[in-house]
Amino acid sequence: MITNAIDAVTNFEFEEAIDERPAWLDDFIKGKIGNKDEAVGRFSVEDYVAKMDRAGVERSFLAAVKSGSRMHKIHRRISYEQVADVVQRYPDRFSGLAGVDPTEGMAGLRELEHAVKDLGFIGAHLYPHWFEMAPDHARYYPIYAKCCELDIPIQMQVGHCLRYTDERPLKSVGRPITLDTIACDFPELKIVGIHIGWPWDEEMIAVAYKHPNVYIGSDAYAPRHWSPNFVKFIDSWGSDKVLFGTDYPVIDPERAVQEIEELGIREDSMRKFMRDNALRLYDLADVEAPAVGA
Repeated sequence: MITNAIDAVTNFEFEEAIDERPAWLDDFIKGKIGNKDEAVGRFSVEDYVAKMDRAGVERSFLAAVKSGSRMHKIHRRISYEQVADVVQRYPDRFSGLAGVDPTEGMAGLRELEHAVKDLGFIGAHLYPHWFEMAPDHARYYPIYAKCCELDIPIQMQVGHCLRYTDERPLKSVGRPITLDTIACDFPELKIVGIHIGWPWDEEMIAVAYKHPNVYIGSDAYAPRHWSPNFVKFIDSWGSDKVLFGTDYPVIDPERAVQEIEELGIREDSMRKFMRDNALRLYDLADVEAPAVGA
């Protein structure tokens, strides 16, 4: 049984945020994605911690997302303060990731620094498709430089982009190969390509293999549907390069852990994938694991 796992990709979809977009939960998460759990979006933080316990998840990295510029009428924000409040209430169960927006200029860079230095956030988070600019676009480069300066990883979605809303269909700008350019220009930047990079997961594997500073997040796709080559990468030549994640509420952590246990991954590789790689990359190696999943 998996215990003390680290979920490196989790969204703030608790009852505190449900009034912001109830149609999104019904139309996208339950309709497009197929998560039929009526409790999705209605969990309190306490309820979700209990779910983490049942799944054997010790800690979740919780993103204060910036989905699009405030200048566009269709966007979504989870404030740094909302996430910081949850982290403060459960410091041994959650860590904060600061969403970034390339249209905010220096104000956004100062806010990112505040999140890390004052609020204790451990990394940055980027959704390139919401800004309709590929990850290697020049407007992101000041953010990447600030992440290097702060010595924090940045997660960014790679792969295709689903149709979140009919009002604003988004372009799929996140080909994994674009991370190759970023890694060449910023060899000190810790890059995590989340959402596997599907359907270009082979491309994502190639970039992660090439660069010591590029990693893969395994979130947003049910483990039973992962390609055999991706599972082999986790269990062999890429055992140091992949982080467990769910992108909850897209994938339920209880389902994810159960399906991962059925993949036949070896014990050493499983430990790295489910926990050690995230602790090392995010410099949390000294964090003592609480007893979960008992």
